[in-house]
Amino acid sequence: MAGEMKGDYTGDNTHSAHWGAFRTRVENGRLTGVTPFEKDLDASPILDSIPDAVHSEARIEQPMVRKGWLEHGPGGNREARGGEPFVPVSWERALGLVADELERVRSAHGNAAIYGGSYGWASAGRFHHAPTQLQRFLNTIGGFTDDIHNYSVAAGLAILPHVVGGSREFINKSSSWDGLVRHTRLMVLFGGLPMRNLQVAPGGIAQHTSSSYLKKLKQAGAAFVNISPARADAADFLEAEWLPIRPNTDTALMLALAHTLATEGLHDTAFLARCCEGYALFEDYLLGHGKARDGGGHPKDAEWAAAITGIAAGSIRALARRMAAERTLINTNYALQRGDHGEQPFWMTVVLAAMLGQIGLPGGGFAFALGSMGNRGAPRQGIPSPALPTGANPVDSWIPVARIADMLLHPGETYAFNGEQRVYPDIHLVYWCGGNPFHAHQDINQLIRAWKRPETVIVHDPWWTATARHADIVLPATTTLERNDLGACSDDRFIMAMKQAIPPVGGARNDHDIFADLAEIFGKRQAFSEGRGELDWVRMLYDDTRQKSATRGVELPTFETFWERGYVEIPPPDAPFVALEAFRGDPGRHRLDTPSGKIEIFSETIAGFGYEDCPGHPVWLEPAEWLGGEGVQHYPLHLLSCQPATRLHSQMDPGRYSRDSKIQGREPIRMNPGDANARGIVDGDVVRVFNGRGALLAGVTLDEGLLPQVVVLPTGAWYDPADPGRENSLEKHGNPNVLTLDKGTSKLGQGPIAQTTLVEMEKYEGELPEITAFVPPPKENPQENPKESPKEEKSP
Repeated sequence: MAGEMKGDYTGDNTHSAHWGAFRTRVENGRLTGVTPFEKDLDASPILDSIPDAVHSEARIEQPMVRKGWLEHGPGGNREARGGEPFVPVSWERALGLVADELERVRSAHGNAAIYGGSYGWASAGRFHHAPTQLQRFLNTIGGFTDDIHNYSVAAGLAILPHVVGGSREFINKSSSWDGLVRHTRLMVLFGGLPMRNLQVAPGGIAQHTSSSYLKKLKQAGAAFVNISPARADAADFLEAEWLPIRPNTDTALMLALAHTLATEGLHDTAFLARCCEGYALFEDYLLGHGKARDGGGHPKDAEWAAAITGIAAGSIRALARRMAAERTLINTNYALQRGDHGEQPFWMTVVLAAMLGQIGLPGGGFAFALGSMGNRGAPRQGIPSPALPTGANPVDSWIPVARIADMLLHPGETYAFNGEQRVYPDIHLVYWCGGNPFHAHQDINQLIRAWKRPETVIVHDPWWTATARHADIVLPATTTLERNDLGACSDDRFIMAMKQAIPPVGGARNDHDIFADLAEIFGKRQAFSEGRGELDWVRMLYDDTRQKSATRGVELPTFETFWERGYVEIPPPDAPFVALEAFRGDPGRHRLDTPSGKIEIFSETIAGFGYEDCPGHPVWLEPAEWLGGEGVQHYPLHLLSCQPATRLHSQMDPGRYSRDSKIQGREPIRMNPGDANARGIVDGDVVRVFNGRGALLAGVTLDEGLLPQVVVLPTGAWYDPADPGRENSLEKHGNPNVLTLDKGTSKLGQGPIAQTTLVEMEKYEGELPEITAFVPPPKENPQENPKESPKEEKSP
């Protein structure tokens, strides 16, 4: 097929994944092992899972169509989606069915009725990035409804442009580690700095550096404060002071720290006057003055915060004084803004750093990226990473990414978002490639109900994930090992040649070839592929990056040299990067992209929206569910669903490193020994975890370094219901999103709030159900049918 590499598959090729670069070992056309890239001295053990996943029993062998859809046409027996057998069909027939259905929907309802947001990390390859390929194709045939922001940091992406004039430049980048090593003397870690997160980054990491920089920082004399419900959220070698905090109360703690700074005269009034807007209005609220716009209220002092956070008032005041006395970097983990009112901790992080007056100084200020993903803060030249252009979307229709269930359930309804009143589109067809919403989205039982609304769901996937199982037409896609590509990450100094190691498994095809053939049916092949094959595109993307790098003084080798060697190493910058250094030096000349040109502690823009759940300055707002609320009477445990240590999200769950971590086949859930003892639970027990939204099974591991009444269950266990396709089925494998709350962070950001979840737990006494997450769904042989045209076979 077009674009596929021909020839021998002998192994020892360079390749890359989001969790690291590696070399392949191949025997008789089968991937038998991988070896970490020789320049990576801190490689992730997730690499060990790659051969298992590539040759997993969960691979999709050929195109499949859900039985009810095939027999009755679009919408046929959609209530059985997720629980019905599939019928194998040829590639020719499958592509005909897809093309016919796309044409039917866009002709009858318009292109906005096609949802192609297709959120997901997909592969590290920059050419074969599945969502990009999908959106490039859909744009050639008239466009689609898209999504904006992401599940990782949606609230942050919404709030930061109002506060500091941008988002991704602060969320994806921070002052670089080499400068922090020299200057930072105290790192205050809201949400910790979990080492598990440092394994992965979008586009792949060829050289993991974050851990080594943390060790250098510690050796240089820096101290660390871990503010998290979990002691393990800071590595042992940091010897961090641990302040165990109730989940979702970090904003209250930050306010109390600010109160101490203000009342003891420790805040930098000169910086606040020169570089910030609206501090006086915020201070009225902070001190509880009646002239505050919210009418005042209780001063946000240490005693007030102690009752909310569980941290002693004396500890709060001592930390504030220490932060003012030393060069301090405040780092706030992404996870904090994935709670109710998640905009507030990010906004308050900036305000607290502004009060300290160290923004723009080497080693000081604030950061959001460090510890949320690998190599954030790594010294790197500012050259672009390769990226496949999608082209312009002719359709002006989109939703905030975490509102997909609301969109499907409530077409035509209005909702507020970032100062706009928007309307949910009426979606008739969902097209998904390179992601797994049954991993990412909250309240899976509600998602199942929403997922039954569209007439057709089309999915490309290498594996029978829950998303593929809940599709109508399933097209088997290759893994990265079965195609050529190049990997690059904006935080890594390498571009990796991702050379095809093995032939496509079964009947799998790469997404580009699939979409090129679909584009041909629509008369758009040239517009989609531009006459290029796979390696032509890889060369073009590399050469484009090479040309842009040259304009910034970085010379890269020719494509031939790069491809033969397997990688290119970009030289490090000459000096450390300091975030907002130029702005601090001359805020008039280097204005921020805010209405005032300054850091907006009070935002007239946000205040003008009139949102009760996100007013004009940072505030403490009680979460929908938390340990200080009424819901704790029925569900007394706060569930945190962190990123897993043994995979990336749900990627590589079929692999050995993930499966070996399970307890009796279930995802491990950490809990405090006292909470376990009160329920008659011991280490290694399988438990039923439940609330009003769902129930799951997980295996217990006891953790004394966990705040009482807090349990931690990583995300990413493949959704495995006891009764497939039905709502409220017992989830057997340990997917936390059957329990999480599907509600927007606020009207401003509409981000996900997975970390705002109360549950109860009990020992599971019944016979343990078999894990079937990795077993393909039932398959029925196709019936004899003389008709060959997909159009003739579909009912109207």
